[in-house]
Amino acid sequence: MRYKDFLGEFEYDAKERIFHGRVVNIQGVVTFEGRSIAELETALADSVEDYLELCQEIGKTPDKPYSGKFNIRISSAAHRLAAAAAKA
Repeated sequence: MRYKDFLGEFEYDAKERIFHGRVVNIQGVVTFEGRSIAELETALADSVEDYLELCQEIGKTPDKPYSGKFNIRISSAAHRLAAAAAKA
């Protein structure tokens, strides 16, 4: 699930009958939840927007830093895209 340039992964908790998710390519811990896919999409957007607002207020970069290293050297931007594609 994607919102802006941020990727959310989620799973279903059958006992609680709710989806739980987290944003995987962001600094810090950003979570979201919902009882339907529509609620989950809205919760992801709300959580990301809240986090972006907080980052702006405190002067923090919201993007998760990527070193650009694996068996070959690539740019940090390409590493970020590759990591998001791998999670997708």
